[in-house]
Amino acid sequence: MGKNVVNKTDDLVKISTVLVSVSDKSGLEAFIPELVRINPEIRILSTGGTFNKIKEILKDQAGDRLKPVSEYTGQPETQGGLVKTLDFKIYLGLLTETYNDAHKKDLERTDALPIDMVVVNLYPFKETVSKKETTPEKARSEIDIGGPSMIRASAKNYLRVASVVSPEDYQGIIEKLNENKGCLDLESRFELAGRAFQHTAEYDTAIAKYFAETSFQNKVAPCYQRS
Repeated sequence: MGKNVVNKTDDLVKISTVLVSVSDKSGLEAFIPELVRINPEIRILSTGGTFNKIKEILKDQAGDRLKPVSEYTGQPETQGGLVKTLDFKIYLGLLTETYNDAHKKDLERTDALPIDMVVVNLYPFKETVSKKETTPEKARSEIDIGGPSMIRASAKNYLRVASVVSPEDYQGIIEKLNENKGCLDLESRFELAGRAFQHTAEYDTAIAKYFAETSFQNKVAPCYQRS
């Protein structure tokens, strides 16, 4: 089975559609209004508590530019936020390539938007399991699925998409967008991708370490009624 090989891409990509879904909401108060100032036509897709936070930040500016992911995909969030962003339209928007005609047709067929930036950070698994009172079930609930998937997809497609995993990067991104009239350059997207993969690697390492150091018999089995 052959693989797609990209031989043409853009240095500068205009940030027009952003997907924001973060556990750590620090820095959004400054970052989101700046994105809107730089590109007044920007579209923001968001989920759950992050959507509410952005709506609170933007107030009257939220308007039609801010939309819940569930409204965009047409699929309501699963109870407890179990499934929010694992949707075909989301991943088309993250993985499609600018100069690929087949990808363009897929976007048109599904009425999907190409997503230019993903702002995602993950459930605090490491912090949760560091507490002595944390049960295996509580630890399990802090294993993020949609977040790492979006981070990896956007980082893989750094040719077009910026993957932002840390509030520490917000100011530098705004400076680049100001310099480039609302566009982000390929070198910056590549650097962000590297940090994104490091972020997910550390996250998965923490989960693997927890499972390796947790005794099934002593800690897990008593938590459940076994048939």
